[in-house]
Amino acid sequence: MSRFFPVPGECGHHTIFGATHIRTYAGDHLQLSLVDIPAQGVVDWHQHANEQAGMMVAGQATFYIGEEVKTLGPGDFYFIPGGVRHRVVADANPAQALDVFYPIRDEYR
Repeated sequence: MSRFFPVPGECGHHTIFGATHIRTYAGDHLQLSLVDIPAQGVVDWHQHANEQAGMMVAGQATFYIGEEVKTLGPGDFYFIPGGVRHRVVADANPAQALDVFYPIRDEYR
């Protein structure tokens, strides 16, 4: 076991919003979450106190953040301030995103 090089078994594994799988890892102050959204999957409207930033890794998804809507693809970044409602919908293919949270979301450890 290494603090610096975690293996999948040391990560959090969760299913959210029906069929979206996430793998998470937290340091002392921030948390990464690798999100796998199935084709046409929906991460429905929600909000949390945590600040969230991320990047699309694969596929395309439409992000609804506050009053703005934009379809993002690999390499595109997004930012969601704490307390802002948001939703994500994958297109006809699976999508993958990497989220960063501050502070850590304990429910996803």
